Formats: sequence, structure tokens, C-alpha cells
Amino acid sequence: ELQLVESGGGVVQTGGSLRLSCAASGVTFDGYTIGWFRQAPGKAREGVVCYSKRDDTTYYADSVKGRFTISNDNAKDTIDLQMNSLNIEDTAVYYCGLAPYGSANLCQRGPHGMAYWGKGTLVTVSS
Repeated sequence: ELQLVESGGGVVQTGGSLRLSCAASGVTFDGYTIGWFRQAPGKAREGVVCYSKRDDTTYYADSVKGRFTISNDNAKDTIDLQMNSLNIEDTAVYYCGLAPYGSANLCQRGPHGMAYWGKGTLVTVSS
């Protein structure tokens, strides 16, 4: 059974940093796309950063470019998200998602592009 487990959420002040980790287990296929999505209160889930193992592409949402960076370990099926210069608008539940196909642009489809989800981790940015 494929599982995604997130860790690393918490409370941070504006301008601070956090690092999230996602560990995938039970992955039985290559060429997957894995990424981070977030859902703020009252808003739809949106793709933040995605990585495609199939074609080694990465997608960043415009709102996080230059502030967020992903790092992945294909051998361990993990993906970390380093978040810097956090602001109030980054407050959300962050979810790790995985699709057994596709390129990093699947991120733009939001939740519809992913087949598997973790339970999420809350990130709160305070002023």
C-alpha cells in the first residue's frame, strides 16, 4: 500500500523559514510525479511545487518562486520543501501528493492531478 507521510510543520514568524519532509513508502512504479500542495482556510487546494521523476522536471507556483526550494532523493522516495521568507499568505495545511505518471506541470491541475495524498501538516505564519 502506497503511503505518504509529511512532517515538519509548525508556527513561524513572518520572514522565517521552515522545512517540510515527505516520505513515500510502498511505491512500486517509476516515473512518478510528487509534490507539495497547500490549502488555506476557505480556499481550494493548490499546487506549490512538484517534481517529476520521469523527466526530471520541476514546477514552482509563481507565488513561491525564489522563496521555496525542493530537494528529492529518488532512491529513498523522499521530497523535502525548504520554505524561506514566509509570509501570512503561506499559512495553510501542506499536503504531499503523488501521481504515478506525468510531468511536473501536473501541479497546475491542483488536486485533480494527484492520485495519492498524505494527511497534511499545518504551517502557520504569524505576524
